[in-house]
Amino acid sequence: MTREPRRPGRHFLQIPGPTPVPERILAAMSRQILDHRGLEFQQLGRRVLSGIKGLFKTQGHVIIYPSSGTGAWEAALTNTLSPGDTVLMCETGQFAVLWEAMATRLGLKTQVIPTDWRIGADADLIEEALRADKAHKIKAVCVVHNETSTGCLTRLDEVRKAMDAAKHPALLMADAISSLAAAELRHDDWSIDVTVAGSQKGMMVPPGLSFTAISAKAIEASKSAQLRRSYFAWDDMLSMNSNGFFPYTPATGLLYGLAEAIDMINDEGLDRVIARHKRLAEATRRAVTAWGFDIQCRDPKYYSPAVTTVIMPEGYNADAYRKIVLDNFNMSLGTGLNKIAGKAFRIGHLGDTNELTILGALTGVEMGFELAGVPHKKGGVAAAMSYIAETADTTKAAAA
Repeated sequence: MTREPRRPGRHFLQIPGPTPVPERILAAMSRQILDHRGLEFQQLGRRVLSGIKGLFKTQGHVIIYPSSGTGAWEAALTNTLSPGDTVLMCETGQFAVLWEAMATRLGLKTQVIPTDWRIGADADLIEEALRADKAHKIKAVCVVHNETSTGCLTRLDEVRKAMDAAKHPALLMADAISSLAAAELRHDDWSIDVTVAGSQKGMMVPPGLSFTAISAKAIEASKSAQLRRSYFAWDDMLSMNSNGFFPYTPATGLLYGLAEAIDMINDEGLDRVIARHKRLAEATRRAVTAWGFDIQCRDPKYYSPAVTTVIMPEGYNADAYRKIVLDNFNMSLGTGLNKIAGKAFRIGHLGDTNELTILGALTGVEMGFELAGVPHKKGGVAAAMSYIAETADTTKAAAA
């Protein structure tokens, strides 16, 4: 058996999720398991079930499943819809494709609005489709808020306005798996009926928890929905959650971590967290532009605060480049997915990320271009550094 030599320093995990887990969260998780029917667990359950609401900006229920975000997708569909129902979906990237494929497998009919994978969902096209649906056959509009594969963010506020303008009764469902605690999200103000998210991205917790924020309208729809569900049934969860418990064995260790993550986000302030993500995303885009590369997201209106997808020059393989970066600098960059596989790579800038983290990552990217012989202009890191310096919050230093 051969052993690789030790690599000093930490691994730079710059994929758009799972993201690095802060020490505070790791420490919180390293506790003995509780009796999940006892008083101490009940206090933990109430703490996380209440605390997570603030991050969705909702007064309603948020259900926590021991599952990936894909489980929450399934819960959203099966609890509100019936076999043969039509759902309107927007193909903004790989994760929209996967959600549509799930809907089809569950026995739903899908009406898909295509894109070139370089923008978010177009609210005008959604309104047009809903106005054409005079019989109200469309029962739900499903959109991915932040498309992790492309780095495009859908304007959910505009989608809601479009649905209201069309006077259509469909439910609005949003995938916020990579946007929760990274992008502006207002479940109640935007009248979203179902918002799903996961623990492993902006929340900074290991994979294994999903979150489902639901409106009163969605709960009412669940009473007549005929798609089969068992593990993901909302009524079982809501009944037990009312007392801080779960209908089956919960992921106690992850819930410890979630409680700490909620505290950390609130300690920083959610608005500050969102502003930090926007700022580091802009710094990243400035670096990419300075290098002379195109960004997958072609319209600034849809820029993602969580991830930037970079298009490689013609004739250069993104995965071969990513391997050079990993082998030489111990940094993982996100791979291109589906139709952009091998043609693009992704730089994640979400979760527990600060200025020096992203500058270190961008330095590795630029050095990787040099080693891989990828043609580029110099100065991408310098452009990001200048922007970060220009936009630094100096009030803390002044107060000190």
